[in-house]
Amino acid sequence: MMAQRVVPGALAPQRGTVTEQRIAALRALMRARGLDAYLIPSADPHQSEYVPLHWQRRQWLTGFSGSAGDAVVTLAQAGLWTDGRYHLQAEQELAGSSVVLWREGAPGVPTLPAWLAQTLRPGQTLGVDARALSRSAAERLETALEGAGARLVLRGTHLVDAIWSDRPPRPASPVVAHPRRFAGETVAQKLARVRAALRERRAGAHVIGALEAIAWLFNLRAADLAHTPVAVAWAIVGPRRAWLFCDPARLTASARHALGGRVEVAPYDDFARALAALARQGDRVWVDPANASVWLLNKLRGCPLVHARSPIAALQARKNATELTGTREAHRRDGVALVRLLSWLGRVVGQQPLTELEVAQVLARLRAAGAHYRGESFAPIVAYGAHGAVVHYSATAATNAALAARGLLLLDSGGQYLDGTTDVTRTVLLGAAATALQREHYTRVLKGHIALASCRFPRGTPGRRIEALARQALWQVGLDYAHGTGHGVGSYLGVHEGPQSLSARCTGVALEPGNVLSIEPGYYRPGHYGIRLENLVVVQEAPADLPGFLAFDPLTLCPFDRRLISTALLTVAERRWLDAYHRRVRHQLSPHLDRSDRAWLRAATAPIG
Repeated sequence: MMAQRVVPGALAPQRGTVTEQRIAALRALMRARGLDAYLIPSADPHQSEYVPLHWQRRQWLTGFSGSAGDAVVTLAQAGLWTDGRYHLQAEQELAGSSVVLWREGAPGVPTLPAWLAQTLRPGQTLGVDARALSRSAAERLETALEGAGARLVLRGTHLVDAIWSDRPPRPASPVVAHPRRFAGETVAQKLARVRAALRERRAGAHVIGALEAIAWLFNLRAADLAHTPVAVAWAIVGPRRAWLFCDPARLTASARHALGGRVEVAPYDDFARALAALARQGDRVWVDPANASVWLLNKLRGCPLVHARSPIAALQARKNATELTGTREAHRRDGVALVRLLSWLGRVVGQQPLTELEVAQVLARLRAAGAHYRGESFAPIVAYGAHGAVVHYSATAATNAALAARGLLLLDSGGQYLDGTTDVTRTVLLGAAATALQREHYTRVLKGHIALASCRFPRGTPGRRIEALARQALWQVGLDYAHGTGHGVGSYLGVHEGPQSLSARCTGVALEPGNVLSIEPGYYRPGHYGIRLENLVVVQEAPADLPGFLAFDPLTLCPFDRRLISTALLTVAERRWLDAYHRRVRHQLSPHLDRSDRAWLRAATAPIG
């Protein structure tokens, strides 16, 4: 059997008996502290989506490895709440334990606060680490508990830490400079723009907890997360001074040079004292509610606060000309690797033994052959057959499926390059013939992708107003998918980036030129297959005959599988879009391929007819 692929920064899978032992140990501590329930959020002190191993307490306790989901343990019950992306995965990972899966968004499923209000009796208490809880989440909990006569107990420590004997240390990878030739701006230029925003809000300081915002602002990168090149740090920007709270020994000479004496560097743990000093000064302090924990806000108690989205979010999301040039180059190299993989896959599947993990390894090697490659942008999803119906499936030694010359393979992957971040999904046919139902499902997903990718929309439009375009072809036959249609993507930063997105649940943030987003509709047939088709796109001005309107331009360069397309379901406009996209893919990638792969690409991008 092939060795399990080990993802850096990942905890090992665990059995239900291990989970039960850990929950029992937590309950013993709860009894000792007089707590009737304990909340284990997925967040770290920075309210990150992807969390360093040091803070992956929810996964260590329950065994659930998804990036979103909160657990609750009472003295008699345990539950996990997660969204539709992870329902099947959580069901599998929680199997054999007493942890009950509560499927967020499913009919009849109570929210976590509502469940607590139903479960706890008057006078009982819910404990939680104040560093791992946002103020908005705390307010929702307090409101629900007040109605039940129960009480929220906020602590400055986490009970799980006391029973996690082999807990990994806080990450401390070297911090390096991200050169201006890739970033497009100096630290001084970025600080000037943030300070201009401070003046507009009449704020004396901006406290920054978001790791990607800190990396972007100071043109720094590190390896504290497995797939996102950030350093665990805090920052404060004032009218004339700026502070970076990251252990000074971690900064390389290039990092110190990039900061150029404009930023004072202090140990990570000095941040608490700096917050206390700000509170004593009494100036208005700008904090982003999305990244401010209850602990952080309590440290600033007494000084006036500006509660608003960080100005860095919009600046970071609107890529500059250098970043856009870089991301196009990164996607070209990424497309070469993808075409080489798909060409190879077509030759070897059914001819030699091949597994999901081996496909992931081959793709990583092909990407690594390109310039500026620094690693994967997330753990790849190589999902064969029924595994494709698990939205965020991750192959392990126990689940690693052997591929055969039949059925569908869903491949969702991405790369981190110094000049850009990629994220692409293709579903491909293994074998000669698809079923009529597979072709219909694939084509309806493709129609949704084309509808959104080709739309024009007025300036000021938020993503939620146009997201339904990607679902229309599925809705017409009573189908849908339980995840958002698109997310923002960083520039050699996070593969998930806000504030813009394409989701019915997103905020009203308008899409702007320079925003990079994914478009990734899907359909998942449990027990059979999954289909998802994802390109990254950039928002740009629409053609000159549509003044005041915006459009999407594709960045991803990879053909869609013609063998899975039912041309009868495509309109003339959809066929034209597909042929134009395939011409672009062929034109940009062919010069970088050998004869065999060029021939494969020529056939894969032939006119749809």
